[in-house]
Amino acid sequence: MTIDDSRLKRHPLGFLQAAPMPTAQELSDYYASYYQQERSNYRKSYTAQEHAFFDAKLAQRAALAERLRGTGTPGRFLDVGCGEGFALAWFRREGWHVEGIDHSLAGIKAMNPDLSDAVTAGDLFGLLDTRIEAGEKHDLVWLTNVLEHVTDPVGLLERLRRLVAPGGVLAVTVPNDGSAYQEKLLADGHIPERFWIALPDHLAYFTRESLRSIAGATGWDCREIIGDFPIDLFLMHDGSNYVRDRAQGASAHRARVEMELLLAEQPAEAVNRFYAALAEVGLGRNITAFLMPRD
Repeated sequence: MTIDDSRLKRHPLGFLQAAPMPTAQELSDYYASYYQQERSNYRKSYTAQEHAFFDAKLAQRAALAERLRGTGTPGRFLDVGCGEGFALAWFRREGWHVEGIDHSLAGIKAMNPDLSDAVTAGDLFGLLDTRIEAGEKHDLVWLTNVLEHVTDPVGLLERLRRLVAPGGVLAVTVPNDGSAYQEKLLADGHIPERFWIALPDHLAYFTRESLRSIAGATGWDCREIIGDFPIDLFLMHDGSNYVRDRAQGASAHRARVEMELLLAEQPAEAVNRFYAALAEVGLGRNITAFLMPRD
């Protein structure tokens, strides 16, 4: 599908990238106050219901990753771009040895300060190179809403390929952006512009097809792709269109949380099948690929 937007260009592997790319200094200045400004998904506080929602999504995705690993035994968990540390906390409770890396310790100190000793801050690529040189291997690597932020997503996936142990899994979550559904919303006048283009926050944009493409090109076998709640469906209804009316955003988010918690009452395997079907037809605000190193 062709997307004619001067802010983006198509990578040979199919995903979209910012054009031109911000400079290193521009990105450094932007992320210096990333958590403090409540940008992206990060806020200064969350409700008990939201914490339950975070745990439910982690449990579902962990169940799929563990099915692929086939061991049922906790191992070494690495969260790349660990943010506020909710995944680290969940996996530690489940008995895993957890480690995280991020460009800043602000998020972890705000939400899970007891995990600060498990997190290293700095340039993600440099920190990964250090681990590669040390010969580290991890049984499960989490990359949640990070791939879209980096200037070199190909290089990031290539590095992670060298850190995942044989039989291990990399779970990559990205926004489902540049989709046919979003273009339909724009063509029919439900949205005034491509709201999902968020520069300099997001530098790369993926669909199910382009995520599978970049995974294959960087040495991964893509075993599964699932979506999540398709909150963008609210944009086809004037009364819940949170792009045209920002005041609708909070109620749309609450509806997503409540529906996800209702689904979480069902077996994780059934919920994951449901979300795999959604991803297959291009729906879901985020998509998560479960990758294993290709022999």
